[in-house]
Parts: sequence; structure tokens; C-alpha cells
Amino acid sequence: MMKTQPYRKLTTAFLIASMVVLSPATQVFADDTRYQLGEDSLVNTGKDNGFSRTDAITKDDVHWGWQIGGFYVSDFTRVTEEDGNPVLLKNVGDEVALWFEQEQDIDRLNGDDSLSVAEDKNGWDQRLQVAQQNFGRGMLIVKHTDYKNDTKTTVYSDFLSAEATTTAATQVGLFEEGDYEVALDYELKKPRINLFGWKPAYEYTDYQITFEFSVRNGNSMVFPFDVKTGEELTNAAATPNGFRLDLARSRYLDIDIRREVLNESSSGLVEDTRFNKPAKDGSEYTDEGTYTITVHNRYTDQETEKTIYVGTDEVLKAHAATGRSISSINSMLADGATIAEDGSIKPVNGPTIGVESDNAAGTDSGDTGSNESDGQSGQALGDAPSDVPAPQLDTEAGRVITGLAAVIALVSVFAIFRRTRRASEPSQINTTEND
Repeated sequence: MMKTQPYRKLTTAFLIASMVVLSPATQVFADDTRYQLGEDSLVNTGKDNGFSRTDAITKDDVHWGWQIGGFYVSDFTRVTEEDGNPVLLKNVGDEVALWFEQEQDIDRLNGDDSLSVAEDKNGWDQRLQVAQQNFGRGMLIVKHTDYKNDTKTTVYSDFLSAEATTTAATQVGLFEEGDYEVALDYELKKPRINLFGWKPAYEYTDYQITFEFSVRNGNSMVFPFDVKTGEELTNAAATPNGFRLDLARSRYLDIDIRREVLNESSSGLVEDTRFNKPAKDGSEYTDEGTYTITVHNRYTDQETEKTIYVGTDEVLKAHAATGRSISSINSMLADGATIAEDGSIKPVNGPTIGVESDNAAGTDSGDTGSNESDGQSGQALGDAPSDVPAPQLDTEAGRVITGLAAVIALVSVFAIFRRTRRASEPSQINTTEND
């Protein structure tokens, strides 16, 4: 009996290790970032009125207690809200997609052979302004409003029979920045009379599922480019040519720009603010001065600031490059300091006062030139901005964690086996000696 104890312990250890490896805590699935939309939005809209009514589903309704399917979005970084509607924030590499999971056989709804989705040959949508046409067996309507308030409506007729399936989720499409309104309009039919399979007349009722959501880039970045050379200007850079602003297709950022110049006063050269105003994508600035660009993302509350000097004045160049005040720079120059080409200050005694790094201004260190922008993400290529930390690990990271857990579990099993085997050997020898 004593010889079987090590194997019992080994079996127990193996079961524990298997539970650890297979635990949900060590696995990350692809649908971790799904977000349900349109739940509890189903309404009875009456019949042939452009889906304009919004009657609640009552217990006497044929649609009581079941759903035709559900919508969700995937591949985003964070969800916030604005005016009660979800706002999906995405970073470089995210591709926000809308999906539909159909839950019913449209010829046998809720297990009822007499209840089905009808072909709506004369449907129209009053709210979304979709003209009368053959909706087929379900019409999906997606209305997109961009940052300029321009709208585009896309319709998917016969959606429930042609596009959807009960065996897998159907991807409706990928979504860039903007505001979206979605409606699924469909009509149900049930026989008024059923005499041994004879159905001379049907009762028709229209239903609608609706929801709204928005997509926004999660960064707070702006990219100044030299107006002549086209080169990107990093924080604290100087150029004699001027610069233009590029938002890398992030259209919902708040940007302000302040311009300062040097003016003579009784105490010497002093800063004078010439303007402090909102800026927009594509704006160009060529007048001499120190420009401070502030970018704020209202959805993440993140802010980035960059300073660019335009002109050839050495004092302003040093001010933009080092962040030192004008009076401080003038004092150092009076003591014999010099200003290098990059704007750094070399005092007579002491270390060089260097150029402020880009990271100090809250900027990205990746290659983020707008000429290589990511068409799907709406952001420039390069390292993903750190403004929006991803709330969950991706699938590849999940595999790594699972693999590590498996290795640890196997090592633990091996160690337990070694200890139990060593513990069992002396007891066998002692038994032989007693014999």
C-alpha cells in the first residue's frame, strides 16, 4: 500500500497543474474586447409606417421573450461615454469592427413553425431617411457622420437571410473615426388562420433594433512639418522656414497655439504674446516667433505640448530649445555664454544646457510622419501612442502566459514526484530490514 502513495500524490499534483494551465486566468481570448450594442432596444414599430413607432414589447407580442440576434464591436482599446452613447477609443493597429450574431432560424422563430421573418417589399425608414424599397428579409442601415458633419448612409437589404447565419458571427464592416447610427428593420409574419396547413391570410408586424456609437483615436498627438523641406519637427526644434500642423487624421482633438516674440523694453528684450488661439489641421505658421502648440484629447483627458521656433533669432531659438526664460538667457549671454546651432546654451563655466527631449513634452518617440499614416486606424504609423493604456492583454500575450503556466506546472509535478520517490525508498528498505 505504501508504494502506491507516491503515485497518488503524483496524480493529485497533475490534476492541480492541469487546473492551473486550463484556468481562465491564464488564457486570453480574441473576444476579450467585445462590447455589446443595442441590447434592450427592440421595439414594435407597428406596420408600414416607416418603422417610426417605438412601442414596447409586451407579453402578448409574438416577439416577447426572445431576440433575433445581437450586435457587438471588437478590436478597440477603451470605452468611454459622451451624451449617454459609447465612445470606442482606438490606437494604432486597432480595427474597430461591428459584428452581428444571429440567434434564430428566420423560418422558425423561437421554435414556432408558424412564425417567420417576412420579405418587406415596400419598406422605408422614416428616421434614417431611407427611401421606400424592397427591404427583403431584414434591412440593416448604418449612418456615418464625420467630423465635418457630412453623412453617408449604407444599407444592407435582405440582411437576415443573405448576410447573417446562426453558426458564426457576421462582420458588418470596419469603422473609422466618426459617429454612427445603426438600425436593423425587419418584419414578422404569422398566419391569421391555419386550417390543416392552409394559410389564406397573414398578420404582419414591424420591429426595429437601434443603437448609436462613436469611434475616436485615443492619441493626443500633433505633428509639425517644415513647410519647405517637409521634415518632421520634433519638440524644441527650430526652423527658419515655418511649419504646418498635421493631426495624422485624428479629427476630434482640441488644439491651441500661442505665438511669442521679443520686444524692446526698458529692461531689455522681453516676451510679447502676439496671439493665443485655436488651430486646425493643415494650418501653416511662417512668421518669426516661438510657437507653443497644446493638444488636448477630451475623451482621454491627455494633453501634449510642443514648442517650435520660427526664425533666426538666437535668443528665441535657445528659449524654444531649452525652455529657459528670456531674462535668464540674456543674463547668461551677458556673462559670456554662447548659443549652439541646435539652440543649446554653453555657459562659460558649467555643463551645456541641452535641448529638451521630445518625451519631456509628452510626445511619441515612434516614427509618426503623416506621409505614412495608417488608413484603417486614422493615425500615423510608428509606435502605438501611450495615451490610452490597453486594458487587456492581446491573444499572443495570453499564449505566452499560458505557456509559462504550463512550464511551471510541469516543473512542480516533477519536483513533487522526486520528493515522493525519495521519501518512499527508505520506507521500503526499513520494511526489508524488519523482515
